[in-house]
Amino acid sequence: MLGHSLEGRYRIVERLARGGMATVYKAIDTRLTRTVAVKVMHVGLGDDTEFARKFDREARAAARLSHPCVVSVFDQGTDDGRPYIVMEYVEGPTLRDVINREAPLPPQRALELIEPVLSALAAAHEAGLIHRDVKPENVLITPRGQLKVADFGLAKAITAQTSTATQGLLIGTVSYLPPELVMSGKADARSDVYSAGIVLFELLTGRKPHTGDTPIQVAYAHVHKDVPPPSSFRTAGPIPPYVDALIARATARDPDLRPRDAKIMLSQVRRVRTALREGIADDPELTEDLSGILAVRASAEETTEPQPGAGSPFETLDPRADFRAPMFVPASPTSPRSPASPYEPFAGTIEHTPPRTVLDAPPPGVPPRDDALLERVGAERDRRRRRRRRGLIVLLLVLMLTASAALAGWYLTEGRFTTAPALENLSQAEAQAVVDKAGLSVSFDHAYSETTPVGLVSSTDPGPGSRVREGGQLVAYLSKGPERHPMPTVAGLSVQAATAAIEGASLAVGKVNETFSDAVAKGMVIGAAYKPGTSLKPETAVDLMVSTGPKPITVTDFTGKSADDAEKALEQAGFKVTREKKNSDQVDKGLVIAQDPAKGTGFKGDEITLTVSDGPVMVTVPNVRAMGTKAAESVMRKAGFKVRVRAVKTNYLGLGYVAYTNPGARTSAPKGSTITLYVV
Repeated sequence: MLGHSLEGRYRIVERLARGGMATVYKAIDTRLTRTVAVKVMHVGLGDDTEFARKFDREARAAARLSHPCVVSVFDQGTDDGRPYIVMEYVEGPTLRDVINREAPLPPQRALELIEPVLSALAAAHEAGLIHRDVKPENVLITPRGQLKVADFGLAKAITAQTSTATQGLLIGTVSYLPPELVMSGKADARSDVYSAGIVLFELLTGRKPHTGDTPIQVAYAHVHKDVPPPSSFRTAGPIPPYVDALIARATARDPDLRPRDAKIMLSQVRRVRTALREGIADDPELTEDLSGILAVRASAEETTEPQPGAGSPFETLDPRADFRAPMFVPASPTSPRSPASPYEPFAGTIEHTPPRTVLDAPPPGVPPRDDALLERVGAERDRRRRRRRRGLIVLLLVLMLTASAALAGWYLTEGRFTTAPALENLSQAEAQAVVDKAGLSVSFDHAYSETTPVGLVSSTDPGPGSRVREGGQLVAYLSKGPERHPMPTVAGLSVQAATAAIEGASLAVGKVNETFSDAVAKGMVIGAAYKPGTSLKPETAVDLMVSTGPKPITVTDFTGKSADDAEKALEQAGFKVTREKKNSDQVDKGLVIAQDPAKGTGFKGDEITLTVSDGPVMVTVPNVRAMGTKAAESVMRKAGFKVRVRAVKTNYLGLGYVAYTNPGARTSAPKGSTITLYVV
């Protein structure tokens, strides 16, 4: 099947598991581009109408369930005669992996794991469906830790109440089979409760309740033996009696003694979890709620429990026979069933003798006289009388010892103590007199006080009304007045030094604020909230103002602008301005050619240099009047000018001599400018 596409849509990429009826593959839904799990019926089973009908019913039943703890069913179809269903793919371990790795688990953890399983089964039971194959392998765990129950492959409507026997085979996993499935081939919601109880038992103990060399021996044990209490095995922690009662109730062999569906067992599990969370080691009321009915029914069944032998459902089965799980046990639906017991569907009628009761007993007779017996009774009476006398003497001794201990205790705790007098606001002499009168001694010390005048007692140790041993000593503190400390000078100190000075004066440092300062270096204290010498209470918070250095000033670029305006603006900002003149043919005179620095930030008093244009270099125009044109052009070029020749506007004779120039001779013109020669 690997690489094959079911109906051209589900491309199989990996085999995940193989069961009794079908194989589960990991596949890609090419239409929706998602990973799914596909269950494909085994070759040949699709040809059997009954098996195909059951496979079809599985898909329809599971698709009706919509619950976060149930594996969803997406699609159903047939490929080359092989029916298949498409389910949600859950990537992660199973509950079997958790048991193999961690079991036995603490009770709280085990109940935490079984609760979502019961929630899923409760949803199925409410929808009229039963699972029939509850086991750890069918509980998947997502990467986020959510538990999902899979493989409702044996689910069937509870209301149908028909046999699970198909083609003479009983389908189920032997270690988790309820007795009624083995006996009659019928199951209901209580069968799922039984299997869930076995799973919970395995979580608590790390083992199955019934074991055997062959599956038939295990099935025999499920029918004829009660599940033992988990507390009788090695567990991860103490198992309270109410947890044992929960397991016993869920795994009762008689289905009538179990919770009627998973919803009721779920509520019982939540009650038990609450008791565990509250640390209750034993809750008799909860234990009685879970096991009270069981005790009554069990005592009644002790007289009617069938014995293996004639009429036993396993009388024709060899317990040493070897079977593989899922288990296939020959079913005999036509065998006669005894109405006396739900566990004997294959046996003939068994006669039961009613138990004898006190109503059936004869009336009591008068016993004959026995002198030896009377002698023994008299001796016993004397012994009891002597014991009563000894008991009375012991009681008196105990009372005397108790009274002595009470008297000694009173003296040690109360009798040898007196009450310390109140001395507040008394002078030293007055306090001494009061203490002497009380039979105590006193020593004096001094302490600051905000409320007591200087020289009077402000407090005592121990305080007024306290217990003091007779003849004991008090300490009285004479007031020194309010405690005050002068504010130290901190301006100009570093923050660390100012803090040390303030704390040394029994004061405390409050908020430390920062501000710019041109006069105080960065990190130094500018001032404090209180002036030096101010008297302050101890631990008064003193706020400090600390310098962050001069405030930075943004430098504006005045290149190409008026040098006078630039100098004025920079000086107003706090900078010192220096001018340098320089001739320029491109920048007009009086404008800034360059500025250093031209951008960034600076501080007050920083120097900024302005290079100011002094205009172009001026040259005196030579006198070339009456010179020939070529000679005049040569003179002009040597002087640094460019030359242009024009004829005079009037009286042009064509002689080629310079009549005048523009600009005129002996005037100043920018070097490199053009001089026009007018010739006649």
